[in-house]
Amino acid sequence: MKRLFSFLVLLLFTCCACVAQPAAVKANKSLLWQISGNGLPRPSYLFGTIHLICATDFIWTSKMKKSLTASDKVCFEMDLDDHESMVAASNGFLDTSGKQLKDYFSPVEYKQLKKFLRDSVGMDIGMLQQMKPVALESIISMKVTDCPFPISYEDSIMRMAKRKHKEILGLEDPSEQIDVLATLPADSVIREVLDDMRDFNKSKENYKGLVKVYRTQDLQALYELIVSSKSMGENMSAFLDDRNKRWIERMKIKMQKSAVFFAVGAGHLPGANGVINLLRDAGYTVMPLK
Repeated sequence: MKRLFSFLVLLLFTCCACVAQPAAVKANKSLLWQISGNGLPRPSYLFGTIHLICATDFIWTSKMKKSLTASDKVCFEMDLDDHESMVAASNGFLDTSGKQLKDYFSPVEYKQLKKFLRDSVGMDIGMLQQMKPVALESIISMKVTDCPFPISYEDSIMRMAKRKHKEILGLEDPSEQIDVLATLPADSVIREVLDDMRDFNKSKENYKGLVKVYRTQDLQALYELIVSSKSMGENMSAFLDDRNKRWIERMKIKMQKSAVFFAVGAGHLPGANGVINLLRDAGYTVMPLK
């Protein structure tokens, strides 16, 4: 169950927002960016992840490895090495309204969903009765990779960092992530769950397209692909823009003290309110490394 909650937390923050794209980001294709200038004693690094990916699609270049080695600390969206934080964040998936998961669906939908989870996901829906529908959507997302053991970029980077005895940090605390989760309307999530169930092959194809673009390291194309799905709707500000803006001040403090390797969902990097542009607006030089 602990590992399940870890995946739920990772999968929650993969979405992207629809805003204007700065030309400077369009011209460069890279998942890895160096942050320097503005009084920093040493460069820090920014890396865009995709939270789950098959081993055959995993990208980890020599420059990525060198950048991680050159950093004193590694920072994710949340401190994934803090057990108490992970438990607190996972509690955001628990439904405290008094409803059970089955109460969100009609009897016919629930019966179909139960069979789908058993046959396609390998899970008993009875285990999830105390969770919100968004937890169900996240669990289904774990199976779109079409490989038996998908890799978490965050988990892989954390393992590499811990082998080198680097401290693990986070940009957000659990309460902030729970607040973001609370912005998701249950009816929208339910529609997503039912759409996935009714056309799971389409969901798998969409994921393959996302991975294909991710592997080109083209943030602009990845950004447009995620935006076109419109899965977040009016929640885009809460999931991306507002969080990105909060992160910048926290990144400033961390970078002034140490060289940091920031690893966050790739959807957070591009855009007028993306981390790259916001760092540049704050006076930093942010350059792609390929």
